Amino acid sequence: MFRLAINELKTALLLFIFLSILTGIIYPLVVTGIAQTLFHKQANGSLIVQDGKLVGSYLIGQAVTDPAYFWGRPSATSPFPYNAASSSGSNMGPTNPAFLKLLRDRVLALQSLDPENKQPVPVDLVTASGSGLDPDISPLAAFYQVPRVAKTRHLAEKDIQKLVQQQIIKRPLGLLGEPRVNVLQLNLALDKFKELGFKE
Repeated sequence: MFRLAINELKTALLLFIFLSILTGIIYPLVVTGIAQTLFHKQANGSLIVQDGKLVGSYLIGQAVTDPAYFWGRPSATSPFPYNAASSSGSNMGPTNPAFLKLLRDRVLALQSLDPENKQPVPVDLVTASGSGLDPDISPLAAFYQVPRVAKTRHLAEKDIQKLVQQQIIKRPLGLLGEPRVNVLQLNLALDKFKELGFKE
């Protein structure tokens, strides 16, 4: 009986060592190798480097408050917006008085920057996403901001509209998700306005 217990212990120990090597070393190395080979950019955070300087990621939004740039969705992460280490939503329901006040404040902030714009404020410009990290906005939210950006930069609205149109990411396979605009890419294109062939 003692010998049987020793044999079972040896089998369990060998199985533990084998599975540890398989799932703790071999599998991660294979998956990492495939990711680095086939999806190198995505596996490293989809980082955007411009003029040798890291400016952000395609996957994580940035807090923008300069009226000369397009703004993304609000972020409810703490202790600062778009904190990737603390991805979360506000968890406030649609009837929560604090949530309603927050929405009103955000709408008023947008309207105060562009009082001549009488269009309804798109919902994604005043509500945070579930992750708090969303880097994209709807085309409607981007077009809503065109008058403010054009006015601040002393550019023609039609040219900024054309720039937004160029930055719209269509639905994958023509049916998945919704069309969207990556805010960081749009703002980077905005900074290269002259190079893209537009005239001030």
